[in-house]
Amino acid sequence: MDFSIVVPIYNEQENIDELYGAIVGALDPVDACFEIIMVDDGSRDGSFDALKRLASGDERLKVIRFRRNFGQTAAMAAGFDAASGDIIIPMDGDLQNDPSDIPRLIAKLHEGYDVVSGWRNERKDTFITRKIPSVLANALISFFTGVHLHDYGCTLKAYRREVLDGISLYGEMHRFVPALASQVGARVTELPVRHHPRRHGVSKYGISRTVRVILDLMTVKFLLAYSTKPIQLFGKWGLYTLMAGFLSGAMTIYMKLFEHLSMNRNPLLILTAFLVFMGVQFIVLGLLGEVNARTYYEAQGKPIYVVREKINLGAE
Repeated sequence: MDFSIVVPIYNEQENIDELYGAIVGALDPVDACFEIIMVDDGSRDGSFDALKRLASGDERLKVIRFRRNFGQTAAMAAGFDAASGDIIIPMDGDLQNDPSDIPRLIAKLHEGYDVVSGWRNERKDTFITRKIPSVLANALISFFTGVHLHDYGCTLKAYRREVLDGISLYGEMHRFVPALASQVGARVTELPVRHHPRRHGVSKYGISRTVRVILDLMTVKFLLAYSTKPIQLFGKWGLYTLMAGFLSGAMTIYMKLFEHLSMNRNPLLILTAFLVFMGVQFIVLGLLGEVNARTYYEAQGKPIYVVREKINLGAE
């Protein structure tokens, strides 16, 4: 299988037939073997019936149905797990992504990249509730991850399969896959893609998602920088806090000896105790993180490195 198109579906009954036709129309001229995996994320309308009808007439269309709504990230993870293509391309099911961009993404991937991220440079969404939060979120994600993309939120992307094999998705983490892929040395780029106004149904996304994105960004930053060395994060802050505690304690003693200020009337004594306690807590937390990291990697036989290729090392 050359390509796998993964499409999360949630209450998109009116869009499914047109979306399927557009995907097939875009890929049929391409001389390649492809499959379409549509994941019904607990739809409450007739989405599954429409998918079932289309799948009965085309064996290239695979359908996965969830028992309830688990969210876009879970739907994409299920699609990735079921995909058999060497290149995996997720896209939205609301017809706002244009399937005719798929061959362009694939061509860009063949230039030597591992991830090609779509960039909706002419986005057809509301300015206040969608565009402004998106610009801020993309700038924040780019700053903290070091992977500079204009549009992390665009679902339309192209991945080499080996890049996704080592990535597990939770929460709202699907948008951070390019950043997570960069952790294992993937070459990431972006490509402007078309974006259409929604014609049927209603958007499932709102400004409330911004909070969840920020929380997941904290997780991604930790995974990128400290997943194999948590003591270097918590231990560093523990030492800084202990140093501040010792300075505060020294000042308390100085004020007692030379300024005759009673220690039990000096708020610096309380601050000293608090800082020393917090410093010890930080260091202990870092040590526990080191134990958990070793358990995570060693229990799975999971290496802390990723090999791109080997030469003259015998059969693997």
